[in-house]
Amino acid sequence: MHKLKNNSGFTIIELLVVIAIIAILSTVVTMAVSSARVKGRDSGRVSDLKQVQNALELYQVDNKSYPSTSGAWWGVCSGFGSHDITGPTGYIPDLAPLYIPKLPVDPKPIEPDGCYVYNSDGTDYMLLAYKTVEGTVPSTLVRPSAPTEQDYAFYTPGASMW
Repeated sequence: MHKLKNNSGFTIIELLVVIAIIAILSTVVTMAVSSARVKGRDSGRVSDLKQVQNALELYQVDNKSYPSTSGAWWGVCSGFGSHDITGPTGYIPDLAPLYIPKLPVDPKPIEPDGCYVYNSDGTDYMLLAYKTVEGTVPSTLVRPSAPTEQDYAFYTPGASMW
């Protein structure tokens, strides 16, 4: 009598095809999640800076000037002085906690100089998400003096070329 072989298992080709399909699907999912995170961080940056911009305008109404850094760039990252997020040593002096609870910090800072930065002479100001923007910068947020940098810029007309 002849015994028949039991061929109920998978062939190596079938296993490799399944592994390849799983690898492709995991790559697609990883890319989609990564893209969503980037968009979320960039959206958060715009929201943060708009809140600060509103607080700056309230400060200006009360004080007839913007918080001054004497024309220097201040930020929380080491390249811009490692300033605080509140009080007179905040990267926007005395804006927090009276006009905003605390100054926001970039969701993904890049040391030594990729962070939120501020510059003001008291009359004008520029506020940036400096070198941390991960997606495309909309034309309304481009920094006029450095249009190719990955920055979001909020500023008064007199500071447009800083």
